[in-house]
Amino acid sequence: MKRAISVLHCPTTVAGNSLGLARAERKLGLKSITVAFGDQNLNYPADEVLFTAGDHHVKASLKRWGLLWRAIRSFDIVHFNFGRTIMPWYLPESKYIGTKYPRFFYEALDAYRRLEDMCDLPLLKRAGKGIVVTYQGDDARQGDFCQANFQISTAQEVDPEYYTPESDEDKRRRIATFAKYADKIYALNPDLLHVLPSRAEFLPYASVDIHDWSPVEAAGVSAGKRLTVLHAPTHRGAKGTVHVLNAVRRLQEQDKLDFEFTVVEGLPLADARRLYERADLLVDQLLCGWYGGLAVELMALGKPVMCYLRESDLEFIPAEMRRDLPVINAEPANIYEVLKEWLTKRRSELGQVGQQSRAYVEKWHDPLKIAARLKNDYEAILEAKGRFR
Repeated sequence: MKRAISVLHCPTTVAGNSLGLARAERKLGLKSITVAFGDQNLNYPADEVLFTAGDHHVKASLKRWGLLWRAIRSFDIVHFNFGRTIMPWYLPESKYIGTKYPRFFYEALDAYRRLEDMCDLPLLKRAGKGIVVTYQGDDARQGDFCQANFQISTAQEVDPEYYTPESDEDKRRRIATFAKYADKIYALNPDLLHVLPSRAEFLPYASVDIHDWSPVEAAGVSAGKRLTVLHAPTHRGAKGTVHVLNAVRRLQEQDKLDFEFTVVEGLPLADARRLYERADLLVDQLLCGWYGGLAVELMALGKPVMCYLRESDLEFIPAEMRRDLPVINAEPANIYEVLKEWLTKRRSELGQVGQQSRAYVEKWHDPLKIAARLKNDYEAILEAKGRFR
């Protein structure tokens, strides 16, 4: 009998995807854990947190090297998420210049970090470890590509500092490094596959345990009462929030439509979830071209979701998944008309779309199904290396 594969998911828990995968993989018999560098997201706690508040950069560096040694010694697969590795993301030396120490100290620190940057990948490769990376959004998304190729994208609307020529080039450099060393490359958003290596694969979100998110029928749809529309941006510019707010204002002030509109921001997941359960309709992101992890949570609750789906990106997802998509398509130019239609003429269909949404999540976003696919991929990687018989 084959032994259990050990998997290290690191170095973040962005959107809870790595946490959902690790939990599902454990249920399938893998020895999987998540290690995050910092406790930066209380909604998605990792199995282990590497750094503690106030860690000096020397101590932090030693902890990174300790985790790398542990990865080499104790794990078969290292599954990186959000396009990052164990070794620090290099920043130009000007970021470190200060007055506490002489300038040469900061320059030496800069040179050291430049050498450290992504050096774990060749070391892990040399040690025979399986290397996997999952890209999740702005870890790969590039402003110059979006401006040149998409009529609608975050790059057209966010501040100039959000994407810069330097950050775009740095992302391309890091993607090229992963292309050289990674055995598998995944993307949670299909638009990323335009800029990732051709062998990269689309992977559905695995952040929502469908058994923990049971359908909840909202009173607005079920009892014919006042509808509740919800919008929960993590970054207003990147999610197209201004277009949602403008549409809602027109509907309430100009058309005199009576509905409740709730913007959820900065709340712990437990508090936010109570608001999610009351919603009749979620308006998700209007610029990225795909729905986010929040939409999966709402669909699991049996709620209809409205967002922008970019047609050219849909070629990257399975044809059957494309046919099953229950998401209501809207973009900045027509969000007012689409939202008005579903709050009036098509209001009676919201319940049915909510049911379809729950079925869609059960079929395409069940972490156990996604983890089973990854288990097969992990086994194939290790068998190719002669490490798993």
